[in-house]
Amino acid sequence: MPKNIFYKYNPDTDNFERYYPSLKMRAKKGVKLVGASFLIAAIFVLIFVYLLPSPTEKNLRVENKKLKTEYGVLSKRLDNMLGIMKRISERDDNFYRVVMQMDPMSDSQRLSGLYSETRYRKLSKMNDSKLVDELTNRMNLLEQLLYSQIMSFDQLTQAVEDQQDRLSHTPSILPISVADYTMSSGYGWRVDPIYGTSKHHDGLDFAAKTGTDVYATADGKVNLARYQAGYGNCIDIDHGYNYLTRFAHLSEILVKEGEEVKRGQLIGKVGSSGKSTGPHLHYEVRFKDVAQNPVNYYFMDLSAEEYYEMISQADNAGHVMD
Repeated sequence: MPKNIFYKYNPDTDNFERYYPSLKMRAKKGVKLVGASFLIAAIFVLIFVYLLPSPTEKNLRVENKKLKTEYGVLSKRLDNMLGIMKRISERDDNFYRVVMQMDPMSDSQRLSGLYSETRYRKLSKMNDSKLVDELTNRMNLLEQLLYSQIMSFDQLTQAVEDQQDRLSHTPSILPISVADYTMSSGYGWRVDPIYGTSKHHDGLDFAAKTGTDVYATADGKVNLARYQAGYGNCIDIDHGYNYLTRFAHLSEILVKEGEEVKRGQLIGKVGSSGKSTGPHLHYEVRFKDVAQNPVNYYFMDLSAEEYYEMISQADNAGHVMD
């Protein structure tokens, strides 16, 4: 193979003369050639590695795009569930708690410190870790709302049970059957039949035959069942919730002190014991130890017509018998 022959122009002779480069010059030229080769190789490597994705990278990008699409679907479904939870919460506040006369749960109670913002973020600007964090935070929000709603329903259930217990312990029926009595005296200021002085009558007098059945008007506990001065044979029933009922002038007492009784249970018989001018039942309803008008406590026992008839009788009856 022929060696390379180099020529160089000589201005003194105005001619191209053969030139013999030194070893140093040849080495320098070789280094430049090798450097250029490395540079070209590096450019090709950069193109293939960074500009042209590998099959694996291409698959990862496809998967990432698919994940973001699926995230968008899950995000919409999650927003729908949060919307449903909001409507349930509103119904809880505006109906169930109003009916039960309970204060609505505050946002701080429902969210318990969680940030309630659920607006969409631009998915194209979120990396994978932010997508996971955002979805996790909203799932935590939904979990907290569900937990709070369960707690709310538990409270409502307890309130209903408490209301049922309160109703069962609230005087609400007549102490004597409608067919067995005549209204003798109503509640209010009356003339005492024995002393002839004006006196407040703390209950109603039901004139009836001796031995007529007398019933408890609500669930409770008998805290007095014995003879009392003025009241004769008397029964006091403590119903809790600050209610007490009194049944006086009985001929018989059929319960014992400390006994638990139920609404409608037979507890005694009409009589004329104590300060009385004839057989009748003196019946009182007391709330916080203040006498109430018993006509307001028959809502479970009388029709509208019977109730208005009783009010009329109580207002017009003036024959006090005790």
